[in-house]
Amino acid sequence: MKITSIITMAPITILASLPRSVLSLAFTVNSRTNTSRINAAKFILRNRPVPVAAIGNRSQLFSTKATTVDDSKTSEENVPSTKPQKTRNRRILSGVQPTGSLHLGNYLGAIRQWVDFQDRETEPFVDDDGVLVKTENYFCVVDLHAITMPHDPKELEESTLSSAALYLAAGIDPTKSKVFVQSHVSAHTELSWLLNCVTPMNWLERMIQFKDKARKAGSTESVGVGLFTYPILMAADILLYQADRVPVGEDQRQHLELARDIVRRFHDLYCKGNAFKKRCKKAGIPTYRTFTEPEAMIVSEGSARVMSLTDGKSKMSKSDKDDNSRINVLDPPKVIRDKIKKCKTDAFKGIEWDNPERPEATNLLDIYAAVQPNRSREDIIEEVKDLNWGEFKQLLADAIVKHLEPIQLKYKEVREDEEYLMGVLRNGASAANEVASATLNAARVAMGFTAYPAER
Repeated sequence: MKITSIITMAPITILASLPRSVLSLAFTVNSRTNTSRINAAKFILRNRPVPVAAIGNRSQLFSTKATTVDDSKTSEENVPSTKPQKTRNRRILSGVQPTGSLHLGNYLGAIRQWVDFQDRETEPFVDDDGVLVKTENYFCVVDLHAITMPHDPKELEESTLSSAALYLAAGIDPTKSKVFVQSHVSAHTELSWLLNCVTPMNWLERMIQFKDKARKAGSTESVGVGLFTYPILMAADILLYQADRVPVGEDQRQHLELARDIVRRFHDLYCKGNAFKKRCKKAGIPTYRTFTEPEAMIVSEGSARVMSLTDGKSKMSKSDKDDNSRINVLDPPKVIRDKIKKCKTDAFKGIEWDNPERPEATNLLDIYAAVQPNRSREDIIEEVKDLNWGEFKQLLADAIVKHLEPIQLKYKEVREDEEYLMGVLRNGASAANEVASATLNAARVAMGFTAYPAER
């Protein structure tokens, strides 16, 4: 059984560049490694074969050739093989930081894309090789990444639950996808520490984003060690789920290259020779190397990036001190209308798309189109091309309010049902832990840690 993933959700377009507040992993997983280790760790992946009848129209993919039956053969020879069907799983893992309120960019660029994928690609199907393909979706709130800068504990707790509730309100279905909080799966922090001890300090000193963040904070002396080492936590996030291919923008390529370097160093130190094989045999796990080395899938920026309302050349960001720079998903209608009225425009006549001299016009049109997904660009530009900014802003505000209203109502319902929300997060963490713990166990064995004492 081979597990493969080819798609993930990312800001703005399905494969768009990721800010650090949005972690997104799409990957191929070698289940020869992971499934065996899950069994060895006494965790069970829910990978029961799906009957052909349950696949519907896709069952035709089992064979594209005509079959001729030789009646001279014995009846036993004509009986279809009972050999178990080969299966492979696509596993999707993606997450958003819970710092501050989730804004329109987070929703349109990430969460709504997750929902679209979940609803389109959940059903099992058979590929051209006759292999049954199933999909596992994991969407997490990456709260561990949210504490690399100073934070308010009370705000972190609420924003974590708020983010999870927004996932559900936006359409993530717990029967199709697992939703969990990153810190609820302890393998993330434990593997991060193990990898910290393997990674040379000068590798991290080369990380550009640390330098940028430290400069904004004033100096390296005023920021925590977590900001310095968070790329290792990111590597752990990827490696725990045996990521093979990870779509990233150029700004995240350096972090993926770090993960690749860590994998090579770990394998060179701990996964060679008879001693490694003996440790694996003693632990009852296969002697495969611990991690899958991830490959970068460099993707271009999407054409519908959601930019700041105060600067059409900068991304909409939760870290911007000016709240008028963004539309928060939970902003009341009046607040949304006021922000749109104040948003930056230009002095050109008419409204048009893709003029490099008019980034604000393009951004506002992108937002207008994104909250009306069933309309074409041609239809929209025909409607607005002769409007002035005051007239267009009213249309834009109305469209945003209308699009967010059902999400806000559903959010209120979910957030007020604490028992339901906690149940979803508990089930999601349990499912994620099954996968992550198997990889962590293999890493512990490779490094020579003493096994947990067996019960007598």
